[in-house]
Order: sequence, then structure tokens, then C-alpha cells
Amino acid sequence: MVTALITHAECLNHVTPEGHPERVARLEHILHALEGLDLKRVTAPMAAEDDILRCHPADYLQGLRAARPEEGWVQIDGDTYMSPGSLDAAFRAAGAVIRGVDMVLEGEVQNAFAAVRPPGHHAETETAMGFCLFGNAALAAKHALDHHGLSRVAVVDFDVHHGNGTQDLLWDEPRALFITSQQMPLWPGSGRPDEDGTAGQILNMPLSPGSDGTEMRTAYEVQAFPRLRAFRPELIIISAGFDAHQDDPLASLNWSTADFAWITRELCTLAAELCSGRIVSTLEGGYDLNALSRATKAHVQELMKAPV
Repeated sequence: MVTALITHAECLNHVTPEGHPERVARLEHILHALEGLDLKRVTAPMAAEDDILRCHPADYLQGLRAARPEEGWVQIDGDTYMSPGSLDAAFRAAGAVIRGVDMVLEGEVQNAFAAVRPPGHHAETETAMGFCLFGNAALAAKHALDHHGLSRVAVVDFDVHHGNGTQDLLWDEPRALFITSQQMPLWPGSGRPDEDGTAGQILNMPLSPGSDGTEMRTAYEVQAFPRLRAFRPELIIISAGFDAHQDDPLASLNWSTADFAWITRELCTLAAELCSGRIVSTLEGGYDLNALSRATKAHVQELMKAPV
């Protein structure tokens, strides 16, 4: 079995203002870093409107369409912008993760990585924020549950910022376990341990500013991995943010590239134990270009080596 790399050139058409950290160069650097790897390269489809409506209401989607500029940018949140190509890029990003779910669950590939932008884990039900328009990971989880008929899906988010959007979109979904680690305090300010969902299916693991991979590994070994084993997901979706890296400018955790390889390897081992190795990963944050490239490559290489 192979690992799929799912992306689309239209994700490069989401253009942000000069100096914005979520920029075109992020995806360019990642794709360059992955060039030599033996991956099944897949063109991301546009997500169907019905896929988006599993999590976001129709008036939210209508509002984004109305806001799309013909040139330049429109600011729709304090740090979230849309250019003329942004909405199509967002549909491709959501479509990539959903396509990854289809490929993995249909046995076409062992696992998949969606190299896409804009990211998704901050987009709430009716609110675009934190560089995000659609909740890509949550949309993929709901697709696996509703379209493929799975009973249990886990989403694991190791981005340095709390996945408030994924939490909001899955808050009332007992079929989805959401596990998230994040620096606290840090924007967006959510992610306390007592935020646990309507069925206790959300696990927030705050990490101390200045801490390194040791604290992260302990949190996952003591809290996250036992919860995954108890839940026994049929699919694991990863929100793969690489901004906990020690070189990242937007936060102050001190993970190394080896830490990202470790957490990916451990999740792959658990997936082999629990769900026949089925993992779909999607890009979230990471804003130092060199660190992002190294950590993403390490992440994908671990997916490629994953046991079945």
C-alpha cells in the first residue's frame, strides 16, 4: 500500500497581503520538499456543496461567495483575507481531505496527506477566522461518518494553536473523538481541559509556553493514546500543524523535527492496531518556511513507513 499526496495548483491562488504569515510560499516549499518521495500524487477535487453544508450553513457559504473580491483582497476577520482565488482554493482544500478519506476507506491507499491551503481548523460553524474558511478536518470526519457509514472517527490536532473551529464543528458529535494539544496561553484563547463536548468526546491538552517535545510526548502517552485505544476509531484524521516547531515565529513551543516524526510514528502505530492503519492527514499551520518543509517531510516519510 502507498501514501497519497493530494494537492491542487489552485491552492496557490489563495493570495494574502505582503507580510502575512499564511502565504503562498508555504505550500511551494512543502511541495518542493516532497518532490523526490515515492507518493501517489492525486489532484484534489472541488468539494461538493453538500460536503461543506455538513458543517457550515448555507448562509455562511453564501456570505463567502458574496465577499469574494474581483481583485486585491477583502478582510473578513482580523487576520483572515480572501483574494479572487481564495474560495476555489478553500473548496480544493476541503475536497482534498474528503478525497483522502474516500481513497483510504476504499482501500486505494494506506494513508494520505493533503498539502493544501487555506488551512481549516479555526473555521467555526458560521465564522471564518485564523486564516481558515472551511473546517477541513471536521468536514472529512463528517463525510466518513455520514457518507461512508463509519461509527467512530478520531481527529488528532497537534497544531500549536487550539483547533477551536474543529471543536465547534464537532462539539455535538458523539461519533467523533477530538484530541488536541496546544500552547496555552496563546491565541485563540480556547482549549481548556474542561471544554470536553456534549458527550465528553473532546480532549484538550494545554502545553506550557517554552516547553519542548518532552511535555508533548508525556501528554500524548498519558492522555491521548489511552483515549484513542478506548474509543477504537475506524479512521484517524490528523490536523498536522507544524508551528509548534522551535523555529516558528508565531508561538513559543520548542518541538524539534524529530518530535513531529515521533508523534506521526506513534499515531501510525496506533492506527495499525485500531483501524487497519487508516489515516488521513491535512496541513494546518507552520510559518517558518525551512522548519515547515523539514517537519512536513518527516511527517510524510513516517506515513510512508507506517505499519498496516
